[in-house]
Amino acid sequence: MLQVQNIEKYYGSKNNVTKALDRVNFDVEAGEFLAIMGASGSGKTTLLNCISTIDTVSAGKILLDGVSIADLGEEELAKFRRERLGFVFQDFNLLDTLTVEENIGLALSLNHMDPKTVQDRVRSAAGKLGIADILPKFPYQISGGQKQRTACARAMVAGQSLLLADEPTGALDSKASKNLLEIMTAMNRDMGATILMVTHDAYSASYAKRVLFLKDGRVFNELLRGERGRSVFYHEILDVLAALGGDVSDVI
Repeated sequence: MLQVQNIEKYYGSKNNVTKALDRVNFDVEAGEFLAIMGASGSGKTTLLNCISTIDTVSAGKILLDGVSIADLGEEELAKFRRERLGFVFQDFNLLDTLTVEENIGLALSLNHMDPKTVQDRVRSAAGKLGIADILPKFPYQISGGQKQRTACARAMVAGQSLLLADEPTGALDSKASKNLLEIMTAMNRDMGATILMVTHDAYSASYAKRVLFLKDGRVFNELLRGERGRSVFYHEILDVLAALGGDVSDVI
């Protein structure tokens, strides 16, 4: 579904060039849950920004369903972002002046979708995430966990094929983090969401089916979870992080 082919990313002028990504290659299958890990400065957020079209690559290609996103025109790019990409943010980014139902369906309404279709899609997504009963409420009237589910429903309501999450648990306590990760796991398992999550946290990464490790802008290693339990996978992730740069506490 997603192909990252030999991408490179440079910042700065010719006299002071920083190479943030160095010939990064990997594929993501439809329905996969992939975590990308690495210490600060490893290039993981730059990589996510390039995939999401927030930034552009200096060399190489990123293809979604065989189409290079670099070849898309301005209108096609806007449509690509609206219809193919979903985002999960650390702080939910819900609008307090809109109800839960309106927050979930906002992008669809802005895209001039038929109101009945918007309503049907919103209620379907809300039902799958267990928040159908709070649709008339406003964000300030619901719990943090319900806000998480609302944000996830908004990210997937248009049928987006790729869900991108940049440090989604970074601002959450341990209980809220676990709740969000379980929601994302359910979205992957039950809704077929393809998830690409950037994280520095080994616990979060252990929920993924595969973990890609970056070091100095290059792919350093990868782990497949397979049939192993999450606890076993978590400790394997810690072992790789230790090999990445010594002190595990620097990257978890």
